[in-house]
Amino acid sequence: MKPLALLALLLLSFSAFAQQYSQKNNITYRTGTQDAYMKERCVLDVYYPEKAVNAPVIVWFHGGGITGGNKNIPQELKNQKMIVIAANYRLSPKATCPAYIEDAAAAVAWVFAHAREYGGDTNRIYVSGHSAGGYLAEMIGLDKQYLAKYNIDANRIAALFPFSGQAITHFTVRQEQGIADIQPTIDKYAPLFHVRADAPPLYLYTGDREKELLGRYEENAYLARMVKLAGHKKTFLYELDGYGHGDMPIGAFHLMLEAIRGK
Repeated sequence: MKPLALLALLLLSFSAFAQQYSQKNNITYRTGTQDAYMKERCVLDVYYPEKAVNAPVIVWFHGGGITGGNKNIPQELKNQKMIVIAANYRLSPKATCPAYIEDAAAAVAWVFAHAREYGGDTNRIYVSGHSAGGYLAEMIGLDKQYLAKYNIDANRIAALFPFSGQAITHFTVRQEQGIADIQPTIDKYAPLFHVRADAPPLYLYTGDREKELLGRYEENAYLARMVKLAGHKKTFLYELDGYGHGDMPIGAFHLMLEAIRGK
């Protein structure tokens, strides 16, 4: 083998070795008295570079309308020199609001407490999720009461990255209240209810307004407008033309990673 080819092979092998990743699954993130359903659902997975030092941390909440879905480490977030933590939460109708919001807050509190054990930087903890997961990210990032129970200021979150999250009261929460999903309401379970100037940076991603669920783009556009009117200086709204609700994460993952890297 020629010297240059050998050197290239060695460098490639070293690079692959240097970027080894591990994953730990089904870690319980809640403490105290728990029923069987909490023990089943209140768990998370940690995907991390084995030699991480002060790495960014992304907390990812799955979608599924708060009635279904399971934690997973998105393929787009693997091998990015970042720690990715995917959490389950209780689902309706077995659990009702605000149980799943409380679970999301407990998962993020666990991350603040344990991120350093995996080489994470607690000053760079980002919270994201798709659809219902995006809604949960917004709720715990904007309504400070949920993380305050763990003596954590929600403003410690480095940024919020909801993918097609609901800005009004989530349709499953409304269904629990006997309200149809096409009847919009804004109550204390709506991110819009909690707009404030000092919130973490807010990156709102949606699909094409003509392809999204109901008025999902318009909800996010209104949230962006109201947060800015409240005095928030780091609100960004992206509409991904041509993408619907299900496939809009394709572009959103790319935009989120660029924002985290400061590009």
